[in-house]
Amino acid sequence: MKKLIEQIFRFGIVGVLAFIIDYGLMVFCTEVLGIYYLWSSLISFTVSVIFNYVMSVKWVFNVDNGKTQTQNLIFFVTFSIIGLGINQLIMWLGVDKIQISYLIVKLFATAVVMVFNYVTRKWYFEK
Repeated sequence: MKKLIEQIFRFGIVGVLAFIIDYGLMVFCTEVLGIYYLWSSLISFTVSVIFNYVMSVKWVFNVDNGKTQTQNLIFFVTFSIIGLGINQLIMWLGVDKIQISYLIVKLFATAVVMVFNYVTRKWYFEK
């Protein structure tokens, strides 16, 4: 139980840092560079996924699943793309359909994708 709590704590730290990268870059791209919010969200999400992958395999999960580094990366990227799809769908629904600020919708989208990421990564990396 202690190892699980420590792992969730580490995942949380990595998640917070990835969120700062994701959210900060999205706002910068949208507000400063004038990029459409969905493109900004795509760019920021991608950068944060790269950071998240490196930190997840180096610090969060005990990646001893008998798979090669290439297989692990393919899994991570595949499920990150699914997470990106979830993120973009929530962003589009919240902003374009419900008319909520993209800044607020991003917070909700991030929480949903964070749970998805933890469950899928824990299942894959430590099975």
